[in-house]
Amino acid sequence: MALKDCLLGGLDNEMENSRKVLERVPEDKFGWKPHPKSGTMIWLAGHVANLAGWGGFTIKSDELDIMPGGKPMDPPPPPKNRQELIDVFEKGKKDTIEALQGATDADLLKTWSLLNNGKTVFSMPRVAVLRGVVINHMIHHRGQLTMYLRLCDVPVPALYGPSADEGGF
Repeated sequence: MALKDCLLGGLDNEMENSRKVLERVPEDKFGWKPHPKSGTMIWLAGHVANLAGWGGFTIKSDELDIMPGGKPMDPPPPPKNRQELIDVFEKGKKDTIEALQGATDADLLKTWSLLNNGKTVFSMPRVAVLRGVVINHMIHHRGQLTMYLRLCDVPVPALYGPSADEGGF
């Protein structure tokens, strides 16, 4: 079995779960945050939406420098509304799935590196970056976002099984 096939089925499920959560983000709560140290709802939702495209970027590049020339990267602009949030997510999902469908085992075993001002933070095979840094990262922040929804009395969608708001399987 090709490595991409090991990732594609699970990736499709995680993308669908992420979309379900993003569809619930209330526009009137974009600026809400549960704690002064927390990001706003729209920042967190935007991050989840942008993570959908990180897989495509990882497959198409050999590295990412998060502080090129000592200057932090500019963050993407926050979505202006829920539709823009979903559009960012869908574009990233499409890019990631297309890149993964076209990847060979050799592509996925090639080393990818995260840099900070030219210095290596980590290097690992792309397949490990996709699972450990891209997919798991999206799941982590999606989980945070479900807590934001719960704290704002927004029904939380069923993801891996029933939620308190959506019954059985």
